[in-house]
Amino acid sequence: DEQLDLDDGRWEDIHVVTGALKLFLRELPEPLVPFSHFDKFIAAIKIQDPSLRGRCIRDLVLSLPPAHHDTMEVLFRHLCRVVEHKEENRMSVQSVAIVFGPTLLRPASEEGNMAMHMVFQNQVVEHILNHYGYIF
Repeated sequence: DEQLDLDDGRWEDIHVVTGALKLFLRELPEPLVPFSHFDKFIAAIKIQDPSLRGRCIRDLVLSLPPAHHDTMEVLFRHLCRVVEHKEENRMSVQSVAIVFGPTLLRPASEEGNMAMHMVFQNQVVEHILNHYGYIF
């Protein structure tokens, strides 16, 4: 509900903008990848056959509710552009995945092995970034 003046000097620092985006995504009542899809994405990233893994993840993305899918498409298109400039911004695919993985995919409850979940969350984001054209 707050009106933001993006010409305000405080928005010139990219870390502030990125932090605001991550905070927004983290505070959604349900993450961009809905709780109902979390285990499916984790199972898909564990598939050993690369082509089967790719098809499974693409199908899961396509099965997301329209608002989640469309937001994910726009967000990942932007993140792919960030990665294209990794020489200047030091944000490789792996770095972006580490930053956004736990924000975009998280289990409904924090039970279980959080460290192991984080590895797979990051791998899912990395996979989607690396295969954006095929997935979307």
